[in-house]
Amino acid sequence: MPNDDHTESLRAAERRLQAAQLTSDVDALTELIDDSARFTGPDGNLYSKRDDLRVHATGHQVLTRVEEEDLRVLATAHTGVTWFLGTLEGTIGGRPMVARMRYTRTWIHDQTGWKIIAAHAMFLADELPDIGDGTHDG
Repeated sequence: MPNDDHTESLRAAERRLQAAQLTSDVDALTELIDDSARFTGPDGNLYSKRDDLRVHATGHQVLTRVEEEDLRVLATAHTGVTWFLGTLEGTIGGRPMVARMRYTRTWIHDQTGWKIIAAHAMFLADELPDIGDGTHDG
């Protein structure tokens, strides 16, 4: 059963995550991602929390824009799901990247707050990412 109080706190956690991604705030990301979390990247590979923190800490991924178009939230007392739709811009491995993305994140809620336990990211099917050189891999 949806819980309105948790819906707003989960919406705030999602937006805190977006801000942490934009600034590569590894401390905030550490708090917001459960140690056992797994992510399906847009390349179809599975990644861990450690992988995610590493790309931010090393500067491999640097975001200059996280623009939310739509955010949907479903929260119960202990679990929640967020659906983010928006545009990300920055660099990956030093290569420019602009992409319209959909993220689906599953969150758990405990005494410390909301933490991501699983996530899936995808490029929108009708819009391949612009990686700066006019080519698209895969």
